[in-house]
Amino acid sequence: MLYKELFGLNLSRLGFGTMRLPLLEPNGRIDESKAMEMVEYAYAKGINYYDTAYFYHSGKSQEFICKALSQFPRDSWYMANKFPGNMLSANNGVLKLGLGGFNMEDATFGSPAEIFERQIELCGVDYFDFYLLHNLDETTYDLYTDDEVGIIDCMLNEKKRGRIRRLGVSVHCTPETIEKFLNLRDCFEYVQMQLNYLDWSLQDAGKMYDIITRFGLPVIVMEPVRGGKLAKLSDESRAIMEAVRPGDTPASWAFRFVQSLPNVAVVLSGMTTIEQLKENIEIFSKDDPMADSEKVVLQQVADNLADLFPCTSCRYCCGVCPQKLDIPLLLNTYSEASVEFSWYVNGVLRELSDSERPEACTGCGTCIPVCPQNIDIPGAISKFTALIKAKSERQTG
Repeated sequence: MLYKELFGLNLSRLGFGTMRLPLLEPNGRIDESKAMEMVEYAYAKGINYYDTAYFYHSGKSQEFICKALSQFPRDSWYMANKFPGNMLSANNGVLKLGLGGFNMEDATFGSPAEIFERQIELCGVDYFDFYLLHNLDETTYDLYTDDEVGIIDCMLNEKKRGRIRRLGVSVHCTPETIEKFLNLRDCFEYVQMQLNYLDWSLQDAGKMYDIITRFGLPVIVMEPVRGGKLAKLSDESRAIMEAVRPGDTPASWAFRFVQSLPNVAVVLSGMTTIEQLKENIEIFSKDDPMADSEKVVLQQVADNLADLFPCTSCRYCCGVCPQKLDIPLLLNTYSEASVEFSWYVNGVLRELSDSERPEACTGCGTCIPVCPQNIDIPGAISKFTALIKAKSERQTG
């Protein structure tokens, strides 16, 4: 197992994510027998970083993983948990944890401290080695920075008490939002972000990585294989990889990409089977940096995965658009939607008014002559509109 020193600790480069533990059918509860086998194997092979959250597996993930690890000396493993602000609403000093969509009963609390206390109780630990604000994005920013609610101050108080050893933030946001947040509060010690070779350009993860690095904060990676999508590629994409490194799996390419980034400390993988775990441990058993020529190969694969555009955000198109659309934003969001309607796509669309959405494009073509990259902008936005319509029809039908 590869290790990296961080905060004076020797952390395994591969972290064990607990959002996708094996399940029993048909009730969907954690298959504790299989999950325990995986945890014990991971521990025996040197994985010492384990990541969970309040609502993973309907609230049972954090309880299970701490119970599973309790058989081992407490100072031999590191637990990362998260404050569930992404599921929280505040009204007149009352915090409501709305988790009905995750098969959990809604709960009310008088303060962030009560939520943290509940997590400590459920997990049966005295402290969390790593603790993060869960899912900082454009919808949670105001709550996390609300001094009256006092979430950050509560976490800093728990850090003084020794019940949080290192405080971080987990993000699903734009680079501009994380930069604004880190400029506002300088108390965070690391950032966890979605990072893989597809999102490096598609979701501007490369820019976000550079911002975090500039702030001097280490990166914890989540979704290195994008929920498994980068491990299950088309025959065409696999052939491109096979020609360069025969025998290497698509997953190994994805992991080696993030391993090669110097500011990445730990790479989380949410593994469901013992076979996935064994493959990942093998990948993280040797230092095998990715060459620049191999990154070119990954760009080819990324081009196959998404409807990507050579947009440089010069915004010439925006200046002539009679609808005043943010065309670079719409092109980037369509590229993401061509892969999947992810949290990112839904988040962007939710924030746009009717006059800003792709449906507002009239297809006039005024943007085409001014685009230095010769992008068929009306055609792309028309495809995006069709995708949105198809999704809506599936949901209502």
